[in-house]
Amino acid sequence: MKVLEGKDPLWLLGSAADAMFIASPDGRILFANRAFEMLFGYTPEDLSGLTIESLIPPRFCAAHCAQRTDYTAHPTSRVMGAGIDLYGLRRDGTEFAADVSLSPLEGGLVLTTVHDITRRKRAEEALSEQSERLRAIVDTAVDAIITIDERGTIDSFNPAAERLFGYAPAEVQGKNVSMLMPSPYHEEHDGYLQHYRDTGEKRIIGIGREVVAQRKDGTTFPIELAVSEMRVGGRRLFTGLVHDITQRKQAEARQEKLIRELEGANEELKNFAYVVSHDLKAPLRGIGSLADWLVADQAANLDDEGREYLGLITQRVRRLDGLIDGILQYSRVGRIRETRVEVDLNQLLREVIDLLAPPKTIAIIMASALPTIRTEKTRIQQVFQNLLSNAIKYMDKPQGEIRIDCTDVGEDWKFSVSDNGPGIDVRHHKRIFQLFQTLAPRDKVESTGVGLALVKKIVEMYGGRIWLESKSGEGSTFFFTLPKGAANTKGESR
Repeated sequence: MKVLEGKDPLWLLGSAADAMFIASPDGRILFANRAFEMLFGYTPEDLSGLTIESLIPPRFCAAHCAQRTDYTAHPTSRVMGAGIDLYGLRRDGTEFAADVSLSPLEGGLVLTTVHDITRRKRAEEALSEQSERLRAIVDTAVDAIITIDERGTIDSFNPAAERLFGYAPAEVQGKNVSMLMPSPYHEEHDGYLQHYRDTGEKRIIGIGREVVAQRKDGTTFPIELAVSEMRVGGRRLFTGLVHDITQRKQAEARQEKLIRELEGANEELKNFAYVVSHDLKAPLRGIGSLADWLVADQAANLDDEGREYLGLITQRVRRLDGLIDGILQYSRVGRIRETRVEVDLNQLLREVIDLLAPPKTIAIIMASALPTIRTEKTRIQQVFQNLLSNAIKYMDKPQGEIRIDCTDVGEDWKFSVSDNGPGIDVRHHKRIFQLFQTLAPRDKVESTGVGLALVKKIVEMYGGRIWLESKSGEGSTFFFTLPKGAANTKGESR
């Protein structure tokens, strides 16, 4: 340390927060401060004979010796290793990223300042990783992402934007974003940005809206635009997320067309129902009345075959009349709404059973306590009346039994109507719910084939479902569900 006698006091270096040391021209460390000892892990006693190369990872030592020789020949104050990463080596062999500054002193000595930048490097790496991740997201995004500055100049244009608008990034970067807009949006855009800069009033930012965009080839298409604002390095930037909604708009147009067609069809159905109920049933009643008159007044003039034919005419008239009534009932479901009321199913079913008047050979057993539901009374009555009527009509046992039950299954009520009748083969389980489908010959069992189709339509209108469990010869059970409480029809709020 004699070479330092008469120099400036070293306590200034000792009090520095950064690691500092003084080295001789041949690279020997002559003095090091407390911060150096803490950073590199050496004690004051370790400094004797310690060289600069001891502080550098071995892979860099050869190059450093040449650089030290060059610096000794041309000493200047400078930051070491500009543009490259430097690393220090601790006594325990661990490395750390560092910034190194050199300052020449008298006698060829060099003052070196070492700053541990491990945290900064980690932060830079994390930021770089985050930037790469963000870039990957932007580059792989399905929607177009465009960034502009506060004057409307395009700053970035992701691959999805290239595909959507037909421009390469070089064709749009540095140009006004209004080039992607048709009139009148093209002319209005700069005015909007100026208005926002002057007043801060937002019309799109953070809100999103549907507008029209224009491709490179001049074609226009609808988009959903969402704009967000950010500040980067003092610059105000706006990022637009552009989603092509052409398919959605086309689907909406198709839906509107279908709705108009459906409304037209419903109107035609109403007119058809009116014609059927008035113009068709009137002559049908006339035919029935004439047949009844012939049977009553001309029976003596008819032989057995004539009476049989008149009976068939009367039977066909009744069937056609029932079919017309069934069609009218089916057409009214969902089209004509009643006021929903609280319906006590215990009372309703007693009324339905009295109306059907089953023969004494058939017992109908109700669950002890059926729920009260809020619904259209006529519709729920039609459901039970048709299910019970079928069970009675097709009963083939000398002692028939029909059971009505209800189970609480959470959000729904689950009802069942079961019988000990002939049962239905599995292959017919879906067909019987179709309109005009019957399993027995019509001349054997009078049926229009509308009842179960009507039941299915009503149940599904309320958001429920209906199904059958049965095997041929083992009876049948019809199950259906209804929402609890309001028993809403689809599209209505509870």
